[in-house]
Amino acid sequence: MPTFEYTGRTRTGDKKTGSITADSRDAATRQLGAMGIEPDRLIEKKKRALMGGGGRLNKRVKSVELLVFTRQLSTIVSSGLPLLQGLDILAEQTEDLNFAKIIQAVAQDIESGETFSDTLRKYPRAFPDLYTSMVRAGEAGGDLDGVLMQLADYLEASEELKRKIKSAMTYPVVAFSMIILIAGGLIIFVVPQFAEIFGSFDAELPGPTQMLINISNFLRQWYSILVIIGSVIGLIAAVKMYGSTPGGRYNLDSMKLRLPVFGDLLRKVAISRITRTLSTLTKSGVAILQAMEIVERTAGNEVYALAVRNASESVRNGETLADPLARSGVFPAMVTRMIGIGEKTGALESMLMKISEFYDSEVKATVDGLTSLIEPLLIGLMGIVVGGIVLGLFMPILQLSSLVQ
Repeated sequence: MPTFEYTGRTRTGDKKTGSITADSRDAATRQLGAMGIEPDRLIEKKKRALMGGGGRLNKRVKSVELLVFTRQLSTIVSSGLPLLQGLDILAEQTEDLNFAKIIQAVAQDIESGETFSDTLRKYPRAFPDLYTSMVRAGEAGGDLDGVLMQLADYLEASEELKRKIKSAMTYPVVAFSMIILIAGGLIIFVVPQFAEIFGSFDAELPGPTQMLINISNFLRQWYSILVIIGSVIGLIAAVKMYGSTPGGRYNLDSMKLRLPVFGDLLRKVAISRITRTLSTLTKSGVAILQAMEIVERTAGNEVYALAVRNASESVRNGETLADPLARSGVFPAMVTRMIGIGEKTGALESMLMKISEFYDSEVKATVDGLTSLIEPLLIGLMGIVVGGIVLGLFMPILQLSSLVQ
């Protein structure tokens, strides 16, 4: 029979702590109620031992885990259960052991007298700035359950946006990989068979054919794999090093926005993320300048982050938000004009959310269009690659047949 540790208060308001043995959590709660104790915290001892293990707690938490936690905590708080008891319940239910440890540590810090938002700030990799700032605003305004519901809606919309992006990227990546595998198989296994036949011609081979044979001879050497892997790793490392600098990160993000097919999609995703984040923060009571600082860090693209940073400075100096965003040149006129109307009418939060919803639908339409556009392009690319290899292989045979004729 499990043992539960509890912290609660009697009907007279006195604080009580101790342990109790019961078949389940509900049975333990009933026993404490019969003893005249209203439990604030109730946790099974073996769970406490599991969660109290060593190791660094400040580890990244999956966005899906954070979404589920936020949605469940919002429901628990709005139903009237104490925050500490809700955290204990979620710590026991969470499948991610590291996240369970973080939740338990948060509950212990709250029990020692810290606020919920101050405790969350100790784990920035698990709870981002946006999360802790909104929780702080909810605590200050006495609407924590409402803010948690807004956070859950925001995280859910962000997850939906990620799924759309992944669905747009998965097909071309898989198809392009198949093209590379097919071309590699032809060059490594088929070209050598033809090379033996061409060797009996005792004649100079056409340029494309000789190039195919040279590539085949290289790829069949044991060191070719090392050269290819080393080149790929070196290229990735160089791009990462370049992207770690402010100028490099800006240039790379700018290049992404100029891509012929995916640039427009990335632009719409950035605008949707920025407007949704800013709307959620301002609606929860976060000051506009603090909200813009958070938006800058979560923009996901340095070009748009710079535009938000410059707009924040302009707002600090007394300008409206719409004017500096319009001067940046990266936001469409429709966006800046709607923001300007929202500022004038006092409905900035709802206007930003409408912009975000519009661009969410645009992202969905773009993803659907990309699927229908990329498929024929990749089929054409496969035809060019395979057809080029086949043509290179048969060019000597065609020349030989013309000489015989």
